Amino acid sequence: MTSRWTIPLLVLAFIAFYLLPLGTHGLWIPDETRYAQIGQQILIDGNWVTPHFMDLRYFEKPIAGYWMIAIGQAIFGENLFGVRIASAIATGLSVFLAYAVARRLWNDPRKSFACALVYMTFGLIAGQAGYSNLDPQFTLWVNLSMVALWFAVDSSSSRDRLISWAVLGFACGMGFMTKGFLALLLPVLIALPYMLWQKRFLELVKYGLVAMLVAALVSLPWVLAVHAQEPDYWRFFFWHEHIRRFAGDDAQHGRPWWFYLPLLVVSSLPWAALLPATFKDAWHNKRHVSVVFLLLWLLLPLALFSLSKGKLPTYIMPCMLPLALLLGHAMVARIEQGKTGALRVNGLVNLLVGAIALVALVYFQIKKPFYDNEPQHMALLVVVLLSWIVTGLLTLAKPLKMWAAPAVAMGVLVLVLPASMPSTVVHNKMPDQFILEHMDELSQAKTFLSNDLGAASALSWRLRRPDVTLYNTQGEVKYGLTYDDAKGKSIGLAEVGPWMAQARSKGPVGVVMRVKDSDESHEMDELPKDAKRYDEGNMVILIFPQITP
Repeated sequence: MTSRWTIPLLVLAFIAFYLLPLGTHGLWIPDETRYAQIGQQILIDGNWVTPHFMDLRYFEKPIAGYWMIAIGQAIFGENLFGVRIASAIATGLSVFLAYAVARRLWNDPRKSFACALVYMTFGLIAGQAGYSNLDPQFTLWVNLSMVALWFAVDSSSSRDRLISWAVLGFACGMGFMTKGFLALLLPVLIALPYMLWQKRFLELVKYGLVAMLVAALVSLPWVLAVHAQEPDYWRFFFWHEHIRRFAGDDAQHGRPWWFYLPLLVVSSLPWAALLPATFKDAWHNKRHVSVVFLLLWLLLPLALFSLSKGKLPTYIMPCMLPLALLLGHAMVARIEQGKTGALRVNGLVNLLVGAIALVALVYFQIKKPFYDNEPQHMALLVVVLLSWIVTGLLTLAKPLKMWAAPAVAMGVLVLVLPASMPSTVVHNKMPDQFILEHMDELSQAKTFLSNDLGAASALSWRLRRPDVTLYNTQGEVKYGLTYDDAKGKSIGLAEVGPWMAQARSKGPVGVVMRVKDSDESHEMDELPKDAKRYDEGNMVILIFPQITP
C-alpha cells in the first residue's frame, strides 16, 4: 500500500463505519436519551453555563460535553444523527491523533496507518463512536494532551515545545470541562515520572506552568460563571462525582480491582490475540524512550482506574490509544520480518469468535429465540458473524497480505449490528422509537408523566418538552429535586390520583410507563382505567382524555 492511500482509506472507513450507522437505530436508555435531552435543553433554554436535565439541575458532569451534543443537534437537527455526531467526530479526531503520533514516533506511513486502523477498530472504541455519551469526547481531550506531551518532549526547538505545551493545556482545560479533574491528573501522572527519568524536571516545571496557564484561561470563565449561577455546583461535583466515586464504600458501579484486566483484552478485539506479541515486543524495546513513554501512558492510568472503587467499561478508553500504538508497531514489525505466527493466531481467534457466536445464535434461536418472526434482522446478524469467520479465514490463509482483515470484521459489526437488533431489544431499550410511532397523539397532551428516567427523557427529547413529571422515581435526579423550584416535578404513589385529576382538568395527559416487575405493575394499577393504551415490550403509552371538573 502506498502512503498516498492511507489517509483516504481511513476517511472512507470513518464514513462507512462511524457515520453511516448513526441514524439507523433508536436512542439507548438511559445514557443516550439523557444526553440528547440535556443537549436539547441547552438549545431550548439558552443556558450554556449550568447543565439541566428535564428542567432539573444536573451537576454530575461539567458543561463542555453537553455543548458538543447541543451543537450537533443545532447543526444537524434534533435527530438521531445530530445527537450522536459529537461522539463520532471525537473518535475520528482520536484516530487522526493515532496516525499523527505514530508518524512522529516512527516516521513510517505503514505503521501510522496500522496504528490508526487498529485504534479505529478496537471494539470498545468503535462501539462508543456511535453512542451518545461523554466518554469519546473526554478520551479525545486526554489523547490530545498525551500526544501534545510527546510532541513537547520530542521537540528540538523552544518554539515547538512552547506550542505543544500550550496545546496540552488547551486539551486539559477542555477535558476538565467535559468530565472533571481527571483530565488534569492524567498528564501529570505520565509526565512526572517520565521527566524525572529523563532528568528534565526543571523543563517540566517551566513549560508545565504554560500548560497550567492555558488550561486556566480555557476553563476559568465557565468555572466562575457556573459558581455565580449555582453556588453549590462545585461542592456537589467535587465530593459526589470525584471523592465518593473514587474512594467511597458506596461508590457507584463498584467492581473488583482486576475488573479492567480482562476487559482490556475484550476491548481489544478483533486484535486481542496480538496482545502477547505486543507486550513481548515492548519488553524487548524497553530501553527506547518512545516505548517507555507509551507504557507509562498505558499502565499508569490503568492502575489508577483499577484503584478506583467505581468502575465502568468506558473509563479505560484513554488507555486504548497507547495500546494501539504498541500493537500496531509490533504487528508491522512482524509483517516486515515475515513472521506469521501471531497474525495467524489472531485470525483463528476471530474465526472462533464468529463461529461460536453463530452456533450460539442457532442454538438459542431453537431453544429460546432472540428473534420472533424477524428473518431480516436475524439475517443481518448472521452477516456480521460470517464476516468474522471469513476475515478470520483470510488472515489464517494469507496473514502477511490480509493482516488488516480484522478491521473489516469490526467495521461490518458496527455498521450492521445496530440494524439487526431483535424487536425485544428495540422495544425495551429504545423507547424513543415507540414514542415516535405515537407522536401525533402524544403531542396533543398538555401534561406528561413517566415512571422511568430513560423513558421520561426519551419522551422529553422527542416532544421537545422538558416538563415531564416523574412518577415514583428519582434516581440520578434526586439532587435536582431538592430545590424549591423543582416542587411538583416528582410525585409518589399516594399523590398520583389527585395529580391525574388536576392534570386532566387542564387537558389530555400523556403517560409513558416502563412495566417490567411487580412494583411497576402496582404503579400502573394506581392510574385511572379510561386511557387509550399502546403496548410494546415492557413499555406502555397511555393517553388520558381531558375531563370536565
